[in-house]
Amino acid sequence: MAVEAIVFDIGETLVDETRSWGLYADAAGLTRLTFFAALGAVIERRDDHRNVFQVLGVERRIEPVPYVSDDLYPDAIPCVQRLREAGYTLALVGNQPTRTEQFLRESGLEVDLVASSESWGLQKPDPAFFARIASWLDLPPARIAYVGDRVDNDVVPSLTAGLTSVFIKRGPWGYLQSHWPEAAQAHVRIDSLDELPAALQ
Repeated sequence: MAVEAIVFDIGETLVDETRSWGLYADAAGLTRLTFFAALGAVIERRDDHRNVFQVLGVERRIEPVPYVSDDLYPDAIPCVQRLREAGYTLALVGNQPTRTEQFLRESGLEVDLVASSESWGLQKPDPAFFARIASWLDLPPARIAYVGDRVDNDVVPSLTAGLTSVFIKRGPWGYLQSHWPEAAQAHVRIDSLDELPAALQ
């Protein structure tokens, strides 16, 4: 079945989170090198990335850092434009707070639908999250491609749900998880969103 709709994850798929994670390190009173090394170690051992604060002994609450327009990867808007011209239905939804929806609507990404895990009350890798995508788009799962940088949250659960799985190798999860055996299960593997329109054909 041909893909009719493409759904994008947000962090490290469309948005470069280097700035925000750097600010988390600053707020924790740690050097960025120390913080990033610990984050990589947490990802490598297949732990929840939010546990990086516990690993580093950070007890005080760190306020969330909102995205800004400069955080978008340079290939994000051009890719979305090309896919829109090709006639795909386009949507954005990932594990994000509700406030990220407003950022996405104002980001220059011209898509049909925007949502977040918080507004849905569902988080990846819950199978219900991907079932909600199919219901949201009113399409059979096989006609939907899900694009994400994480093998554990994006590739494996989207495959299990019957979607076309697209793995983008970038960001800490993309690089560290690209060596996992499960990464080879993705229907499509890309290093840049520039490759996506041709890869889906």
